[in-house]
Amino acid sequence: MRRIQAVITTCAATLTFLVPAGLAAAAPAAPASPAEQSYTVVPYENVKVRKLPTKDSAYLATLTAGQSYTAYCWTHGQTITDHGYTNDIWIGFADGFSSAVYFKGDQYANLPASAQC
Repeated sequence: MRRIQAVITTCAATLTFLVPAGLAAAAPAAPASPAEQSYTVVPYENVKVRKLPTKDSAYLATLTAGQSYTAYCWTHGQTITDHGYTNDIWIGFADGFSSAVYFKGDQYANLPASAQC
């Protein structure tokens, strides 16, 4: 049993080195942990939270319009155009991302420029 575990661990470590460098860098950074700086954001309409900063990514939840939510960072992602606004900024939550197009405030939903994921 221990030998099988060692083989699995070794294979996993080997696979890490096989990922092309450009592919690994393409994935966005995970949202910050709750121990880091947090910010309050408010969507002006119901907005979906996605696993990655793209509308085709897995759906996780819906944030309700007018409610306050804790965000940790922002990142560049898929460009979204809706209600006359166009933006590629996505707001990072504990588990996923939502397009900044749907939040009150500036293009970063009032998160500071330094809060990049």
